[in-house]
Amino acid sequence: MNIITDISEMQKVADSFRLQGRRIGFVPTMGFLHEGHLSLIRHARQMFDIVVVSIFVNPIQFGPSEDFDRYPRDEDGDLAKCKAGGVDIVFLPDAKEMYSTQDAVTVSVERISDIMEGAIRPGHYRGVATVVAKLFHIVKPHAAFFGQKDYQQCIIIKRLVKGLNIDVDIVIRPTVREADGLAMSSRNAYLNEKERRAATVIFRALSSAEHLIKSGVKDMEHVRSRIQATLQEEKGLNIDYIQIVDPDTLMPLQSMVNNLVILVAVRLGNTRLIDNVHIWP
Repeated sequence: MNIITDISEMQKVADSFRLQGRRIGFVPTMGFLHEGHLSLIRHARQMFDIVVVSIFVNPIQFGPSEDFDRYPRDEDGDLAKCKAGGVDIVFLPDAKEMYSTQDAVTVSVERISDIMEGAIRPGHYRGVATVVAKLFHIVKPHAAFFGQKDYQQCIIIKRLVKGLNIDVDIVIRPTVREADGLAMSSRNAYLNEKERRAATVIFRALSSAEHLIKSGVKDMEHVRSRIQATLQEEKGLNIDYIQIVDPDTLMPLQSMVNNLVILVAVRLGNTRLIDNVHIWP
């Protein structure tokens, strides 16, 4: 496994692979790898000649009062997991390498970045779109792999690729969950024992909503109210939003359609957790 920290070196290596006709699968991460990341790596390994993983905690997608400084990091552990997973290259830049102080270039996917997570975390998706666009031009992958847990991010990245005519396929893989249903996330490490138990209510609420819809309930406000009531069974949990949306536009739905996505964001103590379920009735 090769570790590269320099942008120009990564580009030259990627060009060499492409000239050899070798196809590159790319898994961008912020590190502190868990089974969700590893499942993406395994899928890329099955499909592509070369697997590249980036590990970069992207400062420009964090707000001034958010958790950039305390975001969990484990570089040695991450590298060991990548090696065990058959990764060919880990791209491991620092912030100075990724962002020149003389440059002020950002990428924004309009409108869709300003709702839900974007409304609560202004500028977050501009930071995501900027770093992903840069990584695509640096790593030069044929395909990039993302988990469904941040569904809004997945749709934004698809719009980014289409809007800028970037020649990379976006592969969205299902959310990987703990045995009790909690969506795997690096931020789960913030939860204390009591909060960790309480967090299972998110999956229970989404599962209950899915059951309602598949049993024939068509009133989306009723479904939303049921989700809210289930979440509020856990004292100390605060709801940021519950949205039932079109899976492509992310626009709110009032009644049943062929398929939909339910997205929730909650706070437990100092930890924000997001999750979703994509439902085909």
